[in-house]
Amino acid sequence: MNFSASDLLWAFVIFSMLQPILARKLIEMKRLAMISRLEKNRGSRVILMVHRQETMRLLGFPLMRYIDIQDSEDVLRAIRMTDDKMPLDIVLHTPGGLVLAALQIARAIEAHKGKVTVFVPHHAMSGGTLVALAADEIVMCEHSVLGPIDPQINQYPAASILAAVQAKPVAELDDETLILADISRKALDQVIAAATDLLAVRMPPGEAAALAEKLASGTWTHDYPIPAAEAKALGLPVSTDMPEDVLTLMTLYPQPVRQSGGVEFLPVPREQPGKVRRR
Repeated sequence: MNFSASDLLWAFVIFSMLQPILARKLIEMKRLAMISRLEKNRGSRVILMVHRQETMRLLGFPLMRYIDIQDSEDVLRAIRMTDDKMPLDIVLHTPGGLVLAALQIARAIEAHKGKVTVFVPHHAMSGGTLVALAADEIVMCEHSVLGPIDPQINQYPAASILAAVQAKPVAELDDETLILADISRKALDQVIAAATDLLAVRMPPGEAAALAEKLASGTWTHDYPIPAAEAKALGLPVSTDMPEDVLTLMTLYPQPVRQSGGVEFLPVPREQPGKVRRR
């Protein structure tokens, strides 16, 4: 059978179109196999909520993913499909998202009768931290981080809006600013009350209220990273016994390739010569 240059060109075009689809299907199969392995090893239901920055295929615009209503519907559906007494393992990797969605997930987790463990291999900020507060145990790596849960109003921290309003006489403020301040106060009160309820299940009410206020009232900037040691010092049930399978699973959720920049290394373990390898 003879192939012309045109036939080879069409074959190349078809292969180029199919290659991303086949690669995506392959990595999805690997994810499912790893999730199944983790569930068998831990005797639990494993739920992942992984948000990566994605890029529009043709235009290249970055699209930030975050906790939304679709996520809360999916997580609640997975919990409803799980026996009440079966442990839940939630793997979180998220910059945060809608308070409504995060709080729905957190309350569903808190109401689950079996043990709930939240794994944070890299970061679970803002709404992700709110979800983690509902867990019986938060497993982090040494350098993975949580974050403050202070609400944001029109891209500004609610606590900062209130601080700005308090620095001026009311007569010098316009109606829009006063409305934002009113919304900010309500948002702060609501988040603090919700976080207090979640924390009070596993610590004294007074300590729960104090920690909720510290996390929500603008003590830090919204992107402040709270590492495992600091989270544990705050009173959260944190451990650093991160299963290797969870870290392996995260490699199957790669960040979309960027046009330039990034980090490169040979993806193989490196040990000092003569070092005894731990099992």
